Amino acid sequence: MNQLALFIATCAYVGHVPVAPGTFGSAAGVVLLLALRALGSSVLEIAVVLALLALGVWSATIAERASGRVDPGIVVIDEVAGMIVTMLFIPATTFSILAGFLVFRALDILKPWPARRFERLPGGAGIMADDVMAAVYGNLVMHVLVMAIPGWFA
Repeated sequence: MNQLALFIATCAYVGHVPVAPGTFGSAAGVVLLLALRALGSSVLEIAVVLALLALGVWSATIAERASGRVDPGIVVIDEVAGMIVTMLFIPATTFSILAGFLVFRALDILKPWPARRFERLPGGAGIMADDVMAAVYGNLVMHVLVMAIPGWFA
């Protein structure tokens, strides 16, 4: 079971890249987003987010325990979920995906309140919650951008 949890938490071992694993995890989130959008179902997208959250809490808890470190860098399922949440109900154009990626990465690094506080939750809940909070902010920023400059997102 540990191997399966590590596979999921690291997003098929993407988290093992030696430099910027969170950025690579976010890129994996973009790949999943594109696959979901190709299927064209918002309901499926929401279901995948919920599944990622549940699997993320479970697998990140096991990965944290196995590594002996709090919020180990190899865990990137939180970034995958974060990218999907950032782009929920946002048109998936080349520009919007790039903007969403940059917005999410910035907010994930900065961790505006209460995201940093959520990191203190135990185990996988803390690992997932801070990125999801950053992604909620990211989604709000993206919605504002779409309203402010709609031509760039068409």
